[in-house]
Amino acid sequence: MSKNYGSKRIVVGAHYGLRDWLVQRITAVLMALFTLVLLAQVLFGGPLGYDRWAAIFASQWMKTLTFGVILAMAWHAWIGMRDIFMDYVTQSVGLRLTLQVATIVWLVGCAGWAVQVLWRL
Repeated sequence: MSKNYGSKRIVVGAHYGLRDWLVQRITAVLMALFTLVLLAQVLFGGPLGYDRWAAIFASQWMKTLTFGVILAMAWHAWIGMRDIFMDYVTQSVGLRLTLQVATIVWLVGCAGWAVQVLWRL
């Protein structure tokens, strides 16, 4: 029979640190790899124009990779902005919540627009 002495301490938000740090690094690596793939296709693909851009994104693997990068960029930006709001907008919970909701709406809108543009090509 074990006894627990003292009160049980609940730490709010402390467990997010490592996960968010890892997400930031993983999404950054994914975006860097995407940049290298895109740069290689632009540099070694011939003259650059609309037809060339359309050809780069015509293949399904490139659309899928780009879609993943769009999601990764939105997640990366959300974690960064949320941390900024949590660190520097501590005076008003209402203001912080408003900024966070506005950021989520903005990021979802940008990601939706990017996907729409991607699938039009």
